[in-house]
Amino acid sequence: MKLLRPLTLAVALATSMLASAEVAVIVNPANANSISDNDISRAFLGKLKTFADGQSIKAVNSKANSAARVEFEKLVLKKSAAQVKAYWSKRLFTGKGKPLQELGTDADVLSFVASTPNAIGYVDAASVNDTVKVVKSF
Repeated sequence: MKLLRPLTLAVALATSMLASAEVAVIVNPANANSISDNDISRAFLGKLKTFADGQSIKAVNSKANSAARVEFEKLVLKKSAAQVKAYWSKRLFTGKGKPLQELGTDADVLSFVASTPNAIGYVDAASVNDTVKVVKSF
């Protein structure tokens, strides 16, 4: 019984560390623009349409409820999944925008961003490879 309590705490700590994996915001390696945290948030909420050099921004989302997306919405957008869904529903209903393209896996996001010069996306930081450039990690 004395051993059960420390073991339970260790499992709880390990679980919470897994639930908060680092998220990397990525762009195409040819993209030389710098982008602030606020600009990243605005890009993924459809409020920022171009990079500093005038290129249109093509932001893509990970699959709904994926670990990377949940973390990204919490850390960058400062919203829950339900709040983000409501936000996009309102923008769609009022004609102010439509939800971002959603890709199924981190590999899909990496491939899209690597092949699209004006793309921006996010993945689990552990998934990043040399086909993309990390502009920020959260």
